[in-house]
Formats: sequence, C-alpha cells, structure tokens
Amino acid sequence: MRSFGLAVGALVLGIVLSGCAFFTIDQRATEGPTAQDVWKERFQLGNGRGPSFSETQGFEDQMDAQVQEFLRKNPEVANSYRVTNLRLSRQVAVGMTKEEVTLLLGKPQDMTDDAARMEGLARRWWPTVKPNAKEAWVYPAGWTLYFDGNTVTDMTRYHRAFLHP
Repeated sequence: MRSFGLAVGALVLGIVLSGCAFFTIDQRATEGPTAQDVWKERFQLGNGRGPSFSETQGFEDQMDAQVQEFLRKNPEVANSYRVTNLRLSRQVAVGMTKEEVTLLLGKPQDMTDDAARMEGLARRWWPTVKPNAKEAWVYPAGWTLYFDGNTVTDMTRYHRAFLHP
C-alpha cells in the first residue's frame, strides 16, 4: 500500500513539474526573428548540434558580404530606416520587402495565400492581422510573417518550448 502511495505521489509530482517546464509563446510583433536565430535553428535541426564558433563566424562573414552587396545594388534601402535592421540587428521588421526577408532568413519552410490556413497560423491575432494579410511565410521557432503584396505587414509567433522558449 505504501508503494502505491509513493507511485501516485511521484506521478502527481511528475505531472506538476512537466507542466511547469513547458512554455507557450503566443505573440504578435513588429520585429521578428534575427538571421542568426533562424540559421542556428536550421543548423541544429540539420546537424543535431549547435554550430561551433568558426561555423558561426563563417555565417556572420557570409551575411556581412550578402548585406553589403544588397545595399550596393539597392542604394534607396541604404538610406532608409530599414538599413539598421539589415546591417546591425539583422532582424526582420514590419515594412521590409520579400527580398530583404529572404536575404536575412532564407527561404521559408512554408508559404500560403489560403485565408483559412493563415487564420490557423495567426490564431487569436487573426482579426487584427487579417485586413493586411494576403500571404504568409512560415519560419522556424513558430514565426509567421504576413505580406500584403511585397511588404511585411505583420508577424506572429506561436511556439511551445520545454524549459527554453
């Protein structure tokens, strides 16, 4: 009888602790993932480990070269407010173009222009996102970027994580 009580106690404790260890991120944002965040996530998924210092430095050097080349070819962007997001933070922001997003984050995992699918991705944020969402691009860690034509109009993130959101 005592062992049964211990087993039940251990089960209850396990359920409580596992419930505390899960976090859900459900947010709407004007600034989204960084190039390095998406690259690291993809690297981890593809290699089963995080990148080394030299691999990270190689990525940073490659990103520097790509951003410099993009700004050289697009001087109007080099003189816009978006240049800080491209050069320094390398973070996607509302107002960026599809080309800028692809430069920073690469190709999306998924793309859709189906309103029902976008509603599912946006969840509780759909009433706010809907008026300007004609297309959605999905990236790792639960990020979804919404476009109206060529411009990012909104971003949402829905992500369940264990211990580290």
